[in-house]
Amino acid sequence: MISADIDVIAAIATAPGRGGIGVVRVSGPDLAAMAIRLLGRLPKPRVATHSLFLGGDGRAIDEGIALYFAGPASYTGEDVLELQGHGGQVVMEVLLRRCLALGARLAQPGEFTRRAFLNDKLDLAQAEGVADLIEAATETAARCAVRSMRGEFSALIDDFVGQLTELRMLVEATLDFPEEEIDAGNFQVVRKRFWQVRAELARTIAKGKQGSVLRSGLQVVLVGQPNVGKSSLLNRLAGEDLAIVTAVPGTTRDAVRQAIQIEGVPVSIIDTAGLRETGDEVEAAGILRTWQAIDRADVLLLVADAVHGVTAADRKIIEALPPQLPRVVVFNKIDLAGFPARVAEAAGSRREETQVWLSAKTGEGVSLLGRVLLSLAGWQTSGEDLFLARERHIVALETAAESLERAETVIGQAELFAEELRGAQSALGTITGKFSADDLLGDIFSRFCIGK
Repeated sequence: MISADIDVIAAIATAPGRGGIGVVRVSGPDLAAMAIRLLGRLPKPRVATHSLFLGGDGRAIDEGIALYFAGPASYTGEDVLELQGHGGQVVMEVLLRRCLALGARLAQPGEFTRRAFLNDKLDLAQAEGVADLIEAATETAARCAVRSMRGEFSALIDDFVGQLTELRMLVEATLDFPEEEIDAGNFQVVRKRFWQVRAELARTIAKGKQGSVLRSGLQVVLVGQPNVGKSSLLNRLAGEDLAIVTAVPGTTRDAVRQAIQIEGVPVSIIDTAGLRETGDEVEAAGILRTWQAIDRADVLLLVADAVHGVTAADRKIIEALPPQLPRVVVFNKIDLAGFPARVAEAAGSRREETQVWLSAKTGEGVSLLGRVLLSLAGWQTSGEDLFLARERHIVALETAAESLERAETVIGQAELFAEELRGAQSALGTITGKFSADDLLGDIFSRFCIGK
């Protein structure tokens, strides 16, 4: 077993607050002595044992279930002791202090999982799957995180690396005998396998980008003039009355945020103050926050009144919006205008001209808006075969794809071709942690919760 740490760590592994059960987790080398002082005995490995949790004076702190996992057959690869007691915040803190008094130190965020990675119990992509499962906002995201945690994404990456290794072996064999001509048959095999790898990698990148949407969700901001129905649209999408709706312009003074799901994809809808010139100090502060929300948006919904169409004031708002962001013009109140619900796709590259006609009041056409949002996000599947890609995964996959693109231009030059294959291998290796720098590992595990 290889471990970068030799001290004992401990932390409360359950969420803060009151609950039926609370768990204190301890990991480190040779926990037998600590277990005996804390429990009065060393429990049998992997057997749930009813125990008293003893304080320094020999009196019981709590009673519950003790689980002892002897390393390396544990989550971290070290000895692990889990103390499952009553889930009160005070009793958990007292039990944790007892563990610290017996020689443990407080674990850093993600340190248990980091030790599991360092001890080859799981790779980096699997470790990130653990964090993604904890943070999953939808059932679809949770299922994808479980697949990553169980190693399906890692197996896919390892398969790519294996195929590239075979290609390098075929190519580099020719470098050992430069005086001989390359066999035409072998050359065709190399080309065929190379194209297969490129095609599979392109499909994986596409799935990864969809998984990235599933993991991080979509930030959608409602903008427009006052009293066009932005708050009504938010309420309709959320399925409840979150925002105050009146006929008085300027009712919404601050951003109202709600998380919803569209076909399993988490979407954060933000209703904002109407964009207009105002002398009202409070409303002006709300408009300033509107522009701040716009800066962080993935998609902008410009809501207009279907009765009046896009006015000069609406066009002024469009011109002021960031040009690089996808946007949709939503014509609301078709129930008053007498128009049917429909979608007009963007013409050419003018994505801001995508238009949706709907009624926030009756709900007609709202499902069309959902499909448009998913399309702008690049969502094309139910997510059953996706993985929750992080930004660094996408970067690594695209870097590998760029190496293979360059390799295609030198496919007849064995030495240069092999070097580009090696570059693709190296990029893919960063995903599972085979070639990851220590500072990257520190950044990744610092985002975990304490106790995991």
